[in-house]
Amino acid sequence: MATFGNLSARLTDTLKNLRSKGKLSASDVDSTVREIRRALLEADVALDVVKEFTAKVRERALGDEVNQALNPAQQVVQIVNEELVAILGGEQRRLQFAKNPPTVIMLAGLQGAGKTTLAGKLAKWLRDQGHTPLLVACDLQRPNAVTQLGVVAEQAGAEIFAPEPGNGVGDPVQVAKRGVAEARSKHYDFVIIDTAGRLGVDAELMRQASDIRKATDPDEVLFVIDAMIGQDAVATAQAFQEGVDFTGVVLTKLDGDARGGAALSIRSVTGRPILFASTGEGLKDFEPFHPDRMASRILDLGDILTLIEQAQSAFDEEEARKVAEKIAKDAFTLDDFLGQMQQLRKAGSLKKMMGMLPGMGKMQSQLDNFDEREIVRTEAIIQSMTKAERENPKLLNGSRRLRIAKGSGMTVTDVNQLVQRFEQAAKMMKTVARGGVPQIPGMGPVPGMGGGRKKQQPAKGKGKRQSGNPAKRAQEAAGIAAKPAGGGQSGTGFGLGAGGAGQPSEEDLAKLQQMLGKGMR
Repeated sequence: MATFGNLSARLTDTLKNLRSKGKLSASDVDSTVREIRRALLEADVALDVVKEFTAKVRERALGDEVNQALNPAQQVVQIVNEELVAILGGEQRRLQFAKNPPTVIMLAGLQGAGKTTLAGKLAKWLRDQGHTPLLVACDLQRPNAVTQLGVVAEQAGAEIFAPEPGNGVGDPVQVAKRGVAEARSKHYDFVIIDTAGRLGVDAELMRQASDIRKATDPDEVLFVIDAMIGQDAVATAQAFQEGVDFTGVVLTKLDGDARGGAALSIRSVTGRPILFASTGEGLKDFEPFHPDRMASRILDLGDILTLIEQAQSAFDEEEARKVAEKIAKDAFTLDDFLGQMQQLRKAGSLKKMMGMLPGMGKMQSQLDNFDEREIVRTEAIIQSMTKAERENPKLLNGSRRLRIAKGSGMTVTDVNQLVQRFEQAAKMMKTVARGGVPQIPGMGPVPGMGGGRKKQQPAKGKGKRQSGNPAKRAQEAAGIAAKPAGGGQSGTGFGLGAGGAGQPSEEDLAKLQQMLGKGMR
């Protein structure tokens, strides 16, 4: 995710320079704060917010909590993290439910901010939480807005109330009132009102939004703002706050915003919390906004909690248990492998999930070059196989592989590489399931860990051919006789002496096991 990409890189580079210092001086703190100020201004954060943020960081960094810390640099990182959490809203704020259903949510914002798509994302998220939302089409100005909302509602699996065709026809205030009454009579527990926007803030836009609010008395008024508009986000938010008085903010298009100034400015300027964030074009690219997790992402500290939540929502525990049993019994097939790949796809974008790991900001270029379509290609190859071939890859001879390659639109080389990767993965998983240590490709087996070399077998047939030179034959015989048993071996890759036939002695193995913690009881 490109969210806060440039800001994250600047802040992490600035704070990294502190780690080499055992004690921080006032000049060290001032130079760090100066770099933080520049990074925030370049990220389009409002000037007043930057001044307040850097003043608090400097005051705390020069205080006793840093001077008395065992690791001053880490303490400064912690201070920056805490202050980022503070300007992002502190604690997460959840949706306010109505005491008597339905809960009415009104969406407001400029045209192009993504309100209609956001309505579908919110409806799908509510359905996943066990609710029954009704979408109400009150954007009757923008061409085909009602049609678009209908398409989005169908994709989200939600119902839509659209009595007017739109395209300039109909009264949005009356549609909003009738939509709430429809939801109440048919027992929907949420109403999402999609309102019209304008290319800019004007009196007509504010009047219409204000009239809809008075007519429906919504429990939440969510201001939808495009995170990519930078400094304009603050002025727009202030205008909507005065005209409509929204209760929360939703940031859209965060996946395309490398600066992130809007998110850091709106909360501080308006005092309204950020409730949700839209991180992509798909209906699944939508998540509740957690200030502490977002601050961790900005500082490249990772977002493990969100990663775990996404994985838990996609993976079936019962299915995972069955797969683990198959691995232990050496019964893991390409069908099982395909199932695991499909579950991985359900969890969301691999790039985004990998970006939530700590320290992945340093590997942004590798993440950008990562091709998520590789999973689709793998699925195509496996799905081009017969059931027997998936259960027993040994059946895959040359002609079968050629047929699979043609059927999946890939090459025979691609099929060969997939089969090879599957066999290596199955072997490693089986070793781990049995409590062993897998042999990593490109590395030799670890002595004493269940993967040692096989004993050398005696040479078949006659011995080594002797030299035709009598003097050389005598030298070879003398050399063999003078070589003590096991004493002239080169030893293993760990530098241990060999006990014969290239193998480590029992004493060496015992020492190695003790080093690795295996010999301790």
